Amino acid sequence: MSRLHGTKDFWIGALRAEGPSFAAAVAEAPAETPVLSCPGWTVADLTLHLGSCYHWVSSFAGSGSTTAPAKRPEPVEPGPGVTPLEYWQRGYDQLMTLFESLDPEAPAWNWAPQPKRAGFWPRRMAHETAVHRWDAQLAIAAGEPIEAKLAADGVSEVLDTWLPAGRRRAEGQWHGVVQLAAVDAAQSWYLRLRGEGVALLDTDTILDHDDHHARAQVTGTASDLLLALWGRVSFDTLDITGDPTLLDGLRLR
Repeated sequence: MSRLHGTKDFWIGALRAEGPSFAAAVAEAPAETPVLSCPGWTVADLTLHLGSCYHWVSSFAGSGSTTAPAKRPEPVEPGPGVTPLEYWQRGYDQLMTLFESLDPEAPAWNWAPQPKRAGFWPRRMAHETAVHRWDAQLAIAAGEPIEAKLAADGVSEVLDTWLPAGRRRAEGQWHGVVQLAAVDAAQSWYLRLRGEGVALLDTDTILDHDDHHARAQVTGTASDLLLALWGRVSFDTLDITGDPTLLDGLRLR
């Protein structure tokens, strides 16, 4: 496994690309347009959700504190006369200003079982924006894949952050190794499922272990792998061999 190691500049670059693309899709759709990939949401709901993420992260990520902040409000009231897109734009601009000057090694709270460092948040917001940009474009029948390197880092984020934090769709007991392979990023991941636990493995660990054979293998583009993990597309649309029931242990939605 050759995992991508993103940097603050990489994630800010992704936000510079994905943010305006999200806004363009939202501007094209009536506010009440359903977001098919987020059942029950409209484009207005999606826009307020992403904007609230930006405003919330901006409220604490640069504070130097590892104390948990107040929970993010849902639903969001943008204020009198403020459209959802205007609320989103203010949050986006504020977030980008913060991230430009943010020291990724500075202390900052996050919800994951990893060091409490500010660099967590440019990565998290880049992937939050990319997936929701896809949602917004789908609402206007114009969904574009997530760029391969960004999507590959998004797959890594699911496997090294979300699943170890216990943030999967359903509770269950899964046992075995799953291999994910991104054909357009020349990258593979091996994840060992142990009941409710997970462990992201590197190649040396796998080759030194008696039980290294993957019980399920999934191959596709990095974007499709990421979207499947997030429940936006079905794993059935990818190339699967082995035991597909193990994939239920990887889904976030």
